[in-house]
Amino acid sequence: MTAIRGGVFTRADARACGYPDPDIDALLATGGWRRIRPGRYAAFRELAVVTDETLHLRRTFHVLRRHPGATVSHQSAAALHALPLWGLDLSTVHLTVGSRAASATTAEVVEREPGHGEVLRHVRDPVGPGVLVWNTLRLVSPSRAVVEVAATCPPAAALAVADAALYAGLTTTTALRRAADHLPDGVDRAHRVIAHATGESASVAESRLRLILADVGLPKPSSLPPPGVDADQLACSLWFPAERTVVEFEAHRPYRTAADDESPTALTAYLAEAADRAFGVPRPGLPVDPSPAGYCWISWAELDDPPGVVDRVRGTFAQAVRATAVRALDPGRRARRPAR
Repeated sequence: MTAIRGGVFTRADARACGYPDPDIDALLATGGWRRIRPGRYAAFRELAVVTDETLHLRRTFHVLRRHPGATVSHQSAAALHALPLWGLDLSTVHLTVGSRAASATTAEVVEREPGHGEVLRHVRDPVGPGVLVWNTLRLVSPSRAVVEVAATCPPAAALAVADAALYAGLTTTTALRRAADHLPDGVDRAHRVIAHATGESASVAESRLRLILADVGLPKPSSLPPPGVDADQLACSLWFPAERTVVEFEAHRPYRTAADDESPTALTAYLAEAADRAFGVPRPGLPVDPSPAGYCWISWAELDDPPGVVDRVRGTFAQAVRATAVRALDPGRRARRPAR
């Protein structure tokens, strides 16, 4: 609620999110929340944080107030679902509206709202499935927002949105495929993005790196962590067991998740697996991966040069193979006599 109002929220918003009046008054009295104007508040730590994403959400909210019957869609809906907006065009607010024509039509109309920039109206009759009402706002579901972005935006940015939605548990791959089949246009583009999407990516940097490696046909990384990697570094490395290589990267723009990162069950399972790997006593049925022989570090800035990233990873694969290769002795080979 704070995000969609540009950092400001009302007492009614706070109540709707579970804050009783005594807690609201206590937060105002202690300075955790600041009164901007009567009935309007802001969290003190967020007063100085204004980003392009915040401005886009603020514009989206104001446009909806002028058009209460419209439905927020595409990247504007992704913003309302708190999905990452890296690489997306935020200069335009996206709305989906129904057509009054007798026959079903699809069209796009660009308008300018005074003080709020461009508004892109996706005219669609019927509006389609997957429309939610949240706090009186009409917006498409996370699944539909993901596939709409996938059908209209650059692949890398769209994949980050899809990976984040899967990672946060907002959707599933099956739900994404079903939503993509209802798109009026761009169905094939959406399915290509869904084919690369995975719930294992934990940041925009990881999604970009996985896509770069997949586009050139390099092997998929293992779903298991590399041997000897600490728990707090799990989201910052990819493990390729066959190549005995760890590709480490900068965990830039991490995704959010509704699950506890260190729940007792997950932490116990991780510690048990880490002990097995460290002391060489695997549990029954647990595959034993070889120890890493090659390490490659990829920074966030280097992701802007996909060919360079691919060359570095391939070079590390080759070095690891040379370092671990076992040469077979050929009995039929003639011994080479030393030169006199």
